[in-house]
Amino acid sequence: MLGDALATSFTNIMHHAGELALGYFNQGAKTSAEVTTKPGGSPVTEADFLVDRYLKEKLEALVPEAAWLSEETADTDARLSNGLVLIVDPIDGTRGFVNGDATWAIAVGLIADGRPILGVIHAPALKETYVAVKDQGAFLNGRRIAVSKRPSLDAEARVSGPSGLASMLKTAGVQFNLQPKIPSLAMRIARVASGDLDAAFASEHAHDWDIAAADLVLHEAGGVLSGLADGPLIYNRSDTRHGLLTAAPEQIHAELNGAFRRAKTAVH
Repeated sequence: MLGDALATSFTNIMHHAGELALGYFNQGAKTSAEVTTKPGGSPVTEADFLVDRYLKEKLEALVPEAAWLSEETADTDARLSNGLVLIVDPIDGTRGFVNGDATWAIAVGLIADGRPILGVIHAPALKETYVAVKDQGAFLNGRRIAVSKRPSLDAEARVSGPSGLASMLKTAGVQFNLQPKIPSLAMRIARVASGDLDAAFASEHAHDWDIAAADLVLHEAGGVLSGLADGPLIYNRSDTRHGLLTAAPEQIHAELNGAFRRAKTAVH
């Protein structure tokens, strides 16, 4: 089932979804979309819901055997008995989208037995599309990408993540050059996959839809996304949330996780 044809179909659908979202996006200014607040305080816009409905219609027609999990669709337990599931974030980085920051993305992962086998991240305002198919490499706008070859973290290493976690790493004695936080977690991880960042991290409570597609893109580019316990992340569980996450090339990942473990031990 998997291959270039399916990846191309996913990409074409997401490009059209991106055009729908761009109709509400204003670079450097507030969105024209109606904005409401979800329980917990995070924003959601009419563009999120429009893209979600469009993707559900088109992707379910393309892969009718797959269950559905999306940030903006009411969840049910039905997906848990299905080994194949589409995991979707219609706009990842909604805060950035609302405020005119171009680094937001549409992210779709196709999951088989808990792990991604196809991932697409499309950033319409940046004209960037990351695509990965299991065991077939990762690509940005059709060009194969690979993670940084930097051997270890140092003062020149480009790292992105929340400032609080960055401070934790500093207490563990790790040096790096902290870059501005990227609103979209999927894009933050994708930038590690492309080598633009040497590493990235994320606070607890990221959900499947934030990371499933990016996980495969990073893996196929030679990197690792995991929690502090190491090992591959498992998707389509009853609880879609994850703990603290780290993303880095293989040669840096163990060092990054080790530093976080030391920092957390020192805190406690």
